[in-house]
Amino acid sequence: MGQGTEPRRGQAYDGELGVAVARAQQGDEAAFAVAYRFVQPGLLGYLRGLVGDDAEDVASDAWLEIARDLGRFRGDGAGFRGWTATIARHRALDHLRRQRVRPRSSALEQDVLELPGPQSTHDQALEAISTEHALELVRGLPRDQAEAVLLRVVVGLDGPAAARVLGKRPGAVRTAAYRGLKRLARQLGVESVTEEAPRTLGEST
Repeated sequence: MGQGTEPRRGQAYDGELGVAVARAQQGDEAAFAVAYRFVQPGLLGYLRGLVGDDAEDVASDAWLEIARDLGRFRGDGAGFRGWTATIARHRALDHLRRQRVRPRSSALEQDVLELPGPQSTHDQALEAISTEHALELVRGLPRDQAEAVLLRVVVGLDGPAAARVLGKRPGAVRTAAYRGLKRLARQLGVESVTEEAPRTLGEST
């Protein structure tokens, strides 16, 4: 359920990534380089959305920690992408704290709002997010929306994995990603989604 509604670029390679990670854990440096090549583009895009031009430096710090703690990782390729995103996020937040830039919080965070993912406009917004211009727009979103969009689209995590990275419930992350993509679609001039998705208030208490 929910499969195929979003392009998740990383998932096509999760099998190969899992094999590379397992070999890297046994000391195979070439396999670590393969894992790095699979993960780094998405991780860098995520960090650009969080820290802008400092993304390369933060990514370097994150990879030092990833390499150091690799032996402690347990999981498959998809799990490795989530684990590396968590490490990168902690490094990014440390970086922002050092700069005394307070993370922006969203005034709107209603876990009870369950919105189905939009289709055509959603896909167009996703395609555009790979551009530098769109990453700048993502940085202008409220933090919860920006991180949800970056983790789902740029890193390629599924809802539960993104929720684990952010320490939130999947419904909250799904809602934040929907709102962020809707706002991006508007800013990118793709308007048709705004009324497509019915507003369904969840029945959870």
